Amino acid sequence: MDEKVLVTRSSMPSFEEYAEEIKPLWETRWITNSGVKHRELEKELCRYLNAENLNLCVNGHQALEAIIEVFGLKGEAVTTPFTFTSTTNSIVRKGLKPVFCDIREDDFTIDADKIEPLITEKTSAIIPVHVYGNICQYEKIQKIADKYGLKVIYDAAHAFGVTVDGMGAGSLGDASMFSFHATKVFHTIEGGCAIFKERKYYDRLNQYKNFGLGEDGEIDFAGSNVKMNEFAAAMGLCNLRHIEQSVASRKRAVLRYRENLENVNGIKLNAVRENVKSNYAYFPIVVDPEKFGKTRDEVFEALAKNNIGARKYFYPLTSQNKEFCGAYPASQTPVADKIARGVLCLPLYEGLSNETIDRICGVIKSL
Repeated sequence: MDEKVLVTRSSMPSFEEYAEEIKPLWETRWITNSGVKHRELEKELCRYLNAENLNLCVNGHQALEAIIEVFGLKGEAVTTPFTFTSTTNSIVRKGLKPVFCDIREDDFTIDADKIEPLITEKTSAIIPVHVYGNICQYEKIQKIADKYGLKVIYDAAHAFGVTVDGMGAGSLGDASMFSFHATKVFHTIEGGCAIFKERKYYDRLNQYKNFGLGEDGEIDFAGSNVKMNEFAAAMGLCNLRHIEQSVASRKRAVLRYRENLENVNGIKLNAVRENVKSNYAYFPIVVDPEKFGKTRDEVFEALAKNNIGARKYFYPLTSQNKEFCGAYPASQTPVADKIARGVLCLPLYEGLSNETIDRICGVIKSL
């Protein structure tokens, strides 16, 4: 049996580099509560992402909840069902009702042309997702938000380092959330951040993520514990030094995949935008069973039999979560339903060899 190929593998610095980075922590014993590493990583990420008002958090999910909290949102939020459940859970956990909008078939992001009919007097925000690093129709979305006085919060978990029309993904809308989970292009083991257009929300989140503690030592409001620790920040500082190398390795892998699969009938590849600089975070394919002759699940099973991991990412739609008890029929978002039933993310990580990619594609093409 060939060696197991995982769907992803975390990029990491050398042990020696990380050990050197965390060594000062044994001297200061300052290992949480916005220490030196935390502050340094915030500064370096602002520089790399060309962003201001960047606030580090314990993970991306808590960052998104925190954004909703500090904006004081109520009522409804228009969002996409084609995302990881964290997006939807954040909306629900903060007491809002998700209103699901269909997606675009070419890049899987929310269809901005279908947002406006979903807006009601209860709508307070639009929460789109840059799926697989594909950037949403930000100009159309902002125009709708301005018309109705809505906040725009981007789930940019997949979009670290991505630029569109020369702008960083974190500069779009009123706020963006990035995830620094271990499976991401850039990671801090666990972690994430919130980026705000206005400084006052950065300051509000600083207080919120430390239990609502004010400068006078009094609790001003019911905050939470959303702080990133120094060991995570140190991992981020190390990984950020090597981010260009990691992205270049992923780009090579993506180009190899495309070379193998772009002319296979019944296999749809991710759209490529000339105005977008990608981070090559994922390599999704969409299987059309009528044209390809096999279903997505049959492709998944064939890869598994050959010791190759793949992921049905995203399936099922978050609108189909059991918590909603069937309140959102999949027929309401037919494009999202179609993509979810056909999508499969193939292995992609730094250092994935051409030989392994050829092996993966060989299994697919043999079907």
